[in-house]
Amino acid sequence: MRNQTRLNGMRRIVWSLLSVALAFALAACGTLDRPTGPLRIADGALVRAADPRIRASDGARLKAFTQEIGGRLRADHPTSILALSGGGANGAYGAGLLVGWTEHGDRPQFDVVTGVSTGALAAPFAFLGPDWDDELREAYTSGAASGILSWRSFAGFLNPSLFSSRVLRDLVDQNVTPELIQAVAREHAKGRRLLVATTNLDDEETVIWDMGLLATQGDDNARELFKEVLVASASIPGVFPPALIAGLQTDNQVALEMHVDGGVNTPFLAIPEELMLWTRPHDEGRVGALYVIVNGQTGRNEGVTPGRLSGILSRTYDSMSKASLRIHLAVTAAFARRNGLDMSLSAIPDNVSASSLKFDQATMTALFDLGRQRGRGPDAWTRLDRQAPDSPLIPATTISKSQVPAALALPATATPTAETPKD
Repeated sequence: MRNQTRLNGMRRIVWSLLSVALAFALAACGTLDRPTGPLRIADGALVRAADPRIRASDGARLKAFTQEIGGRLRADHPTSILALSGGGANGAYGAGLLVGWTEHGDRPQFDVVTGVSTGALAAPFAFLGPDWDDELREAYTSGAASGILSWRSFAGFLNPSLFSSRVLRDLVDQNVTPELIQAVAREHAKGRRLLVATTNLDDEETVIWDMGLLATQGDDNARELFKEVLVASASIPGVFPPALIAGLQTDNQVALEMHVDGGVNTPFLAIPEELMLWTRPHDEGRVGALYVIVNGQTGRNEGVTPGRLSGILSRTYDSMSKASLRIHLAVTAAFARRNGLDMSLSAIPDNVSASSLKFDQATMTALFDLGRQRGRGPDAWTRLDRQAPDSPLIPATTISKSQVPAALALPATATPTAETPKD
């Protein structure tokens, strides 16, 4: 019996190795052409407009942006900032949290809203406020995302990725309507800011897109670029193909830049990198509030890692991404403490089964309902700027078993990322 068990285990390992090798081989068959044109992405006349992207390499633009954000942190006009993280299908949690927060009655109108990856897809709705909650709910619970990773989307022979972005693009196209673009432009004119981050693989830098500035351009090219940025920010390398976006280089030549998931470089966008070590010259007391919604979990899940390749890779990625997230939260919390910002965090409880790649309607609806339930109550947020020096920066977040939806319940003897060894 023991020999048969070992044989079955070896078979699982061999099949895992073959599956991964096949996936890489198929993905290698596809390539992404990198033409130098055409530059327009929609019919009609091109209108000269301000560049909506803020690059780390553009010193003058970055300095102006840093001064604008820093200048908003004033005691006489407290600033409210919302940062939405990546997390794939887990973005349903953040969407539900925002809807529940509306129902709780104290959701603020944010001066600045930022989004990365799935957070970028939700950011326009969060920016526009409770009047767009129905559209936000529909985007994450309608089932439109269920085919994102289906076999119908498999495209390993055609793209440098396992899946095509067709379903993702359709989802973005359905939600980024002319009405949404116009609404974003109106709020931008009031001084509010909507920002989305992508990763430019060519330059290995985070690019911050001023989506309100882009929306004010108002033509078809602006709407197409608005959608392309959202697709790019959610394009997980290897899973979806990169997005090629035309950009003006320092030598005034136009090239198609390769943009992918903003989460490659940053799990969420709260404070520009150049401000992270900054301290206000004068203590002005409280200058605002920063809310970070993590569409994922922050705690460490203890357990025995399976001996299969898939289990080892999954556990490695889970540990690596959580460690990066906690470091980013720690640096941001330190900035908040130094500069008078209240910093609050909400994340998926650690005793809930959550996967960024489970796009089926039942799981996403359950996550949405969990977020909505927490948003309605008093325990949705943890203050990070008030943590005692001898306490963990990121306290463990759990909820009672009765609060866990059936679709998200953990197995009785397993954690989300580990298994009990079988004899």
